[in-house]
Amino acid sequence: MSARAVVVIPARYGSTRLPGKPLLKAFGRTLIEHVWARAKLAKLPTEVLVATDDERIAEAVRSFGGQVRMTSRAAKTGSDRIGELLPSLAADVIVNVQGDEPDTDPELIDQLIEALGQERETQVATAAAPFPADEAVTNRNRVKVVMTETGRALYFSRAPIPHGKEGPILAGGWPLLHLGIYAWRREALARFLRLPQSPLEVLESLEQLRLLEHGIPVKVLRARRCPTGIDTPEDFEAFVRRGAVR
Repeated sequence: MSARAVVVIPARYGSTRLPGKPLLKAFGRTLIEHVWARAKLAKLPTEVLVATDDERIAEAVRSFGGQVRMTSRAAKTGSDRIGELLPSLAADVIVNVQGDEPDTDPELIDQLIEALGQERETQVATAAAPFPADEAVTNRNRVKVVMTETGRALYFSRAPIPHGKEGPILAGGWPLLHLGIYAWRREALARFLRLPQSPLEVLESLEQLRLLEHGIPVKVLRARRCPTGIDTPEDFEAFVRRGAVR
């Protein structure tokens, strides 16, 4: 992969279910440092940056030697936050890593970057993993994806997909859980942010549907495992328990 790639980790302080989430501490590190440290293990990115609108998060990142860029409070999504930085990013590929996933796989970051290098027609690459056995497929907070045999996304939904006459398909590797990590070609991200919200995006409240509705192809890689995001106090407690026995 000859193109220059950077990782950007959007992070905000406000969270309805877990305020101040990036600054929660476990094992001597804040959550944002855990995510940053995992991303730094990837081999292909030339930089790992944190994008935030909160000085408390920025100061925490500086304290562990990370690079941080300030964004406005107007950014509604991680994509919007990265978009504000786009003019200043000297990169052909931008990888959006969720700021609340301390189990992010650094190898997956490299694989997403490589996918863009191998397939010139691919504009965006993301990932999916086997659906967790302990999760209900009806959980609308868990986004599902279906794709072609060549790995192109067909649809993303909060509903159980694929769905047969008798109910959700729970065999043959389905359903697949969409992981919120994206590798963007620079021009694809710029175009995406210029596009208006699409009808299905609004209905499902999933911004990735804007890509499909506007004909922008999305490559989906199958990840080996599902990283666990931190959305609630219980999620964070589970992370601490898992870490304690590593």
